[in-house]
Amino acid sequence: MSVRRRGSAAVAVAIAAALSLAACGGSSSNGKEGSAAASATAGSKDSKSVAQGGEDFGDAAEKTAAMGTTAKPGEWPRTITHAMGSTVLKAQPKRVVVLDVGELDNVVSLGIKPVGLAPTEGSPELPSYLDGKAGKPANIGTINSLNLEAIAALKPDLILGSQLRAADSYDELSQIAPTVFSIRPGFTWKENYLLNAAALDKTAQAKANLDAYAKKASDLGTKLGADKPVVSMVRYMPEGKIRLYANDSFIGTILKDVGIPRPKNQDIEDLAAEISAENIDQADADYIFTGVYGDPKATEKSKAQGNPLWKNLKAVKDGHAFDVPDETWYLGLGVTAADAVLDDLEKHLTA
Repeated sequence: MSVRRRGSAAVAVAIAAALSLAACGGSSSNGKEGSAAASATAGSKDSKSVAQGGEDFGDAAEKTAAMGTTAKPGEWPRTITHAMGSTVLKAQPKRVVVLDVGELDNVVSLGIKPVGLAPTEGSPELPSYLDGKAGKPANIGTINSLNLEAIAALKPDLILGSQLRAADSYDELSQIAPTVFSIRPGFTWKENYLLNAAALDKTAQAKANLDAYAKKASDLGTKLGADKPVVSMVRYMPEGKIRLYANDSFIGTILKDVGIPRPKNQDIEDLAAEISAENIDQADADYIFTGVYGDPKATEKSKAQGNPLWKNLKAVKDGHAFDVPDETWYLGLGVTAADAVLDDLEKHLTA
């Protein structure tokens, strides 16, 4: 998905506001986007390339894991290396702006209520699973259309996002406040979490949360036993696209952590495979979990599930096809959402 730049007047306003925030710290890019970075930028302009991964897609987690800081706990200023270069944070951030739901989940799980949020078009409001925990962050546009004036008006001292979503706006954002970008959201969610935590001096807490998640996933795997059911992940997208989510996706990592097997067409090192309503039979498995991005009427969910092929699927005939919350299973992209997915999996698979 791309992030559209706003008009030159808007940018000028944002930059002017940023000049009054010099005390918040600085952000700098090395000016060179490595091969993975270039791939991420290209992917932001082509939704299909995002769905299919793209060049160096598989290296994103490893490369993100190498980012962060060498600063000790409580040490300021600290330098954070990230997808766009390096950023200096002079003091503990107190006014954090997040540019995606993953970053929102990350900071809220660390006890921080962000001052600004750019929601996805598929969930234009504050995700319900974080309601009451995230405070009331101001709307700063959407992932695809950031409002730079609104961001500057919030006087943030840290902006968290990803290169895939907002590479085109990084220069303007980094003039407003210190900005730290992961490479991409999705299957890199654990590495992104630790990168965000390094900028907030919350690494120990983030590691503890990940350890608790890992234990919960392992315990569920043990409870399901050796003969685990095969699970298929189906997501209905706008413009008739239907994605079968694979291993290198947020939900893919969770299923892998539990040890749940996948259909062969989803047991691939990629984000997703795409099918049409006419070949929905390719989604079959012991269990099918379906999500919908945005308005169901803008997708082909009804067409696909009205197809006789759908009604003849093993999971459907066995009563093992379930709709699941898109905001956690697909859009959550953080440890809080992952924990909720584990609860849902236990409920459906052990009933």
